[in-house]
Amino acid sequence: MANPFDILFEPVKIGPVTAPNRFYQVPHCNGFGYRMPQGLAAMRGMKAEGGWGVVCTEEVEIHHSSDLSPYFEGRLWSDDDIPALALMAEAVHRHGALAGIQLAYNGINASNLYSRTPALAPRSMGVIGASGWEPIQSRRMDKEDIRNARKWHRQAALRAKRSGFDIIYCYAAHGMTLPIQFIIRRFNDRTDEYGGSLENRARFLREIIEDTKEAVGDTCAVAVRFAVDELLGEDGITHQGEGHDVVAMLAELPDLWDVNLSGWSNDSTLSRFCKAGHQEPYIQFVKRLTSKPVVGVGRYTTPDAMVSAVRRGILDLIGAARPSIADPFLPAKIRQNRVEDIRECIGCNICVTGDTRYVPIRCTQNPTMGEEWRRGWHPEIISPKKSDKEILVVGGGPAGLEAARALGQRGYRVTLTEAQRELGGRVLREAALPGLIEWRRVVDWRLTQLEKMKNVEMYRSSPMTAADILESGLPNVFIATGAAYRRDGVGRTLWQPIPGCERALTPDDIFSGKLPSGQVVIYDDDHYVLGGLLAELCAQNGCRVTLVTPAPLISYWTQFTLEQERVEQRLRSLGVTLLPRHTLARIGADSVSVIDGITGAEAVLPAEGVILVTDRLPNDGLYRELQPALAEGKLHSLRVIGDAEAPNLIAQAIFSGHLAAREFDEPPAEGTPFKVERVKI
Repeated sequence: MANPFDILFEPVKIGPVTAPNRFYQVPHCNGFGYRMPQGLAAMRGMKAEGGWGVVCTEEVEIHHSSDLSPYFEGRLWSDDDIPALALMAEAVHRHGALAGIQLAYNGINASNLYSRTPALAPRSMGVIGASGWEPIQSRRMDKEDIRNARKWHRQAALRAKRSGFDIIYCYAAHGMTLPIQFIIRRFNDRTDEYGGSLENRARFLREIIEDTKEAVGDTCAVAVRFAVDELLGEDGITHQGEGHDVVAMLAELPDLWDVNLSGWSNDSTLSRFCKAGHQEPYIQFVKRLTSKPVVGVGRYTTPDAMVSAVRRGILDLIGAARPSIADPFLPAKIRQNRVEDIRECIGCNICVTGDTRYVPIRCTQNPTMGEEWRRGWHPEIISPKKSDKEILVVGGGPAGLEAARALGQRGYRVTLTEAQRELGGRVLREAALPGLIEWRRVVDWRLTQLEKMKNVEMYRSSPMTAADILESGLPNVFIATGAAYRRDGVGRTLWQPIPGCERALTPDDIFSGKLPSGQVVIYDDDHYVLGGLLAELCAQNGCRVTLVTPAPLISYWTQFTLEQERVEQRLRSLGVTLLPRHTLARIGADSVSVIDGITGAEAVLPAEGVILVTDRLPNDGLYRELQPALAEGKLHSLRVIGDAEAPNLIAQAIFSGHLAAREFDEPPAEGTPFKVERVKI
């Protein structure tokens, strides 16, 4: 029977090169950059092995005057940078895919903290890169500067060709690069031939496309990545206005149009705010204006949505960053009619934090992401069992599910027990909060895999005591019993219990259905999504909510997942009172006292209900109770994993379970348990 998704495997001609299929990993950041070329090459090569027909770099700096520090991106300042990038091109070519490189000259987005060179831009203005609030201004470019920038781009294109890349980008998106900064009116007040009319403002983009085609267009395709809408109305580019007109003006000039929304937080919107395909209304006009192939993104995770986008004439190539991270083998699984095995992206943007926190990329769904080189992990292949040892996993949350799944994949006989009626632990509880339904995919995918394994038995509604475990006769035990929120308000800010804390609720109470009413104060010393989500839930249920946090921003850590502004916007729209830089001092019968973290002033707020979102206590009692049995030889092995070991993100719980499964029956590592990329001197 023909594969209903065969259209996705048709080759697509892109200028002088041909993509083997329609699966296109668009450029995306990853935290490796120029400092970890081996890790970067292995990660990109894995996607090519998984069937992505085109695999691109992140943005690649082309000159020291466009230095993106403190972030670690690609770098192609000189010939000395060619070998590192060539590693990636070679890794991608090894599996028959095309390698793309996104050349970037970043103008006002380059803070140049490393190079200490003045940033160059259409006008002199405060730079928007690094923290976004750097006390640094750019230098207004003169004609010589513009000629130099064109020369640097051409030189970088030639180096990219010598590095082995097949598709060379002219990057004009996300507000991040010089070509788009010339086009955007609020960044360009020039009165020469590079300012004023749209034709003039688009001149620099036209010139670098022409330069690049002249330099490398004989063998390399030239792509333009362009933001058709900034979602700023008339203050920015719009898809009905200048976004449309730029595409119409340059329609046949590049070999490929890669189109999206600007800035990055609009392009990589989280699932709680936008669903798959949300960019289609903005980008659908592009194919009507050009005969060249068009790629776009929309966090497509299902082949039906992909086929629909192609058949409806929206896209020629299905662009992906996050879905290719969650499942590098997504194309291969579609080709093999294994759609139920696709590890679907949940849209949480933990992958983005690799870039925003300057560390190798990670993923909630895919624990092998970023570990391809340094740990030698493959997302689909795992070493087979070393013995006939039987294993008991106690706890069916994210860590326990992943440990059982990976151990089962290795071939071990595994028994998984869960105290509750449903498997999933904290994931089920959090996925029930407003907008997080796609987070259930973490559980659903693992259950789908586990249910296929005859060597894994799952027992729900089965709480285990230490005596039960010893009586089971299963001598190898993984404890994955999670964690519980503290009831006393102790956390990173307060080290002593809050007076009156016995009158407060915790997130665990809310998850069990104990929703407060009336005036509610939520104290958030967790700083990720939960405090804001509980505020949203309470407000939707008619409560008058005040969200108090010691941090300078509401849901502070969500700025690294690109959602903080949306979180705050939603809470304000629901009438939630926001009180950053305050701590909770005491809880009374119908009020709370809060202290200003700057002035020390104390204020009293009405509060019929209080929710404390602070530290969690690991549920590691069972692990500690069993340690004597391990010492006495009654157990052969005992390991605590996930939140029971150390409360963290769901992504870390999944990683912890996966790591434990990989390390089971293996000799303990000596020293650092992974490879480290070092400069050789």
